[in-house]
Amino acid sequence: MKKRPTLPASLRNPMSGALNRRQMMGGMAAGLAAAGMPQTALSQQDQIALLTWDAYADPRLLDMWRKETGKDIRYEIHISDPTSVNRLRAGETSVWNFVNLNNPWARQVMWPENLIYDLPRERFEPLYAQMFEKFAMPYDWALSQDGNHLLGVVQRFETFDFCVNSDVISPATAKDEGWDLFNNPDFAGRYGILAYEDWNVMDICMGAGIHPFKAKTEDDYAKFEETARRWINNAKMITTDFVQLNLAMLNGEIDLYFTGGTYTASSARAEGATNIYAITPNSGPADGKGGINWIELNSAVANPTGKEATFDFLEWITTPDAAEIVARGNGNLQPVAQMAQDEVLSRFSADELDAIQWDEFDERISNAVEFDIIPDYDRLYDIYSAAIRDRG
Repeated sequence: MKKRPTLPASLRNPMSGALNRRQMMGGMAAGLAAAGMPQTALSQQDQIALLTWDAYADPRLLDMWRKETGKDIRYEIHISDPTSVNRLRAGETSVWNFVNLNNPWARQVMWPENLIYDLPRERFEPLYAQMFEKFAMPYDWALSQDGNHLLGVVQRFETFDFCVNSDVISPATAKDEGWDLFNNPDFAGRYGILAYEDWNVMDICMGAGIHPFKAKTEDDYAKFEETARRWINNAKMITTDFVQLNLAMLNGEIDLYFTGGTYTASSARAEGATNIYAITPNSGPADGKGGINWIELNSAVANPTGKEATFDFLEWITTPDAAEIVARGNGNLQPVAQMAQDEVLSRFSADELDAIQWDEFDERISNAVEFDIIPDYDRLYDIYSAAIRDRG
């Protein structure tokens, strides 16, 4: 076994200050003050408000937008997709202009409930020709169910499954064994759990041999509960801080953790801890796939105030300079659809591409089922949360 490297002192959660994907990371940004613009100089039509995951709150992105357009921008980093959808349902369409959610919500919920605008296809559809082939039109997740309306712009996407210490568990073995690593009694007490609840529910489904995005039988629920209680009770540690899990791997306290991926590993790998390795299983119970592929879709909230500025922003974020910042959002490297363009991909160094395990990116995507809404999530969540409480 190789000596485990210590984590560089400079390595922190790239979203430190309690910033991560599943935690509340802040309130409204002080847009006008940061821009140094007198409020009276800006009409409401020139201001847009983002309800978003972390990448679009990167100060470099916001400052560049302000400087290039003279338009102001503010944001709130949200804590979950369904919570934000419910906020729009409750009337916050008058508050927000831009919403950044995982792929199923626009097509299945927000468009049918008139919470978002459709986008002018002649203006936005050509942007999809500049993305990876996966997103070639007609791309279902970006379209209404009748295929007639374009509902947003794809940008960040990746898989999110688990991570191993490659000095202890070879990536090839981890890919082959997949979720059964956590079922193996040899690893009891040697793994951690990143407590991202909805992702944990999906992972436990995978470990129980259940497709997470299909309806469950009573037998499925029983398998889910048995797996959930065993995995939670056998975990060495459970935390909402992935930096703590990375440190625990480097210090030898654990050898693997779920949920994880390049989202949680790339910052550590960029600092030299390349033995923190994101794994997407080669196979699993989700139509034969073992991984889960999240895809963020950026949409225009059905708010007439600032509508045209929002359309401008949706197009602008796909430009090479903006797409590069989004890929590095808040110091956390993640692939963007615009990396299909050499002009964008060439901006990333060999070390940065290694940090996101770029050489295996196509393999990860091909071995993953696309994220979807979990049927009967509330019942599964109740089982999961009861197991967490009983662990104490």
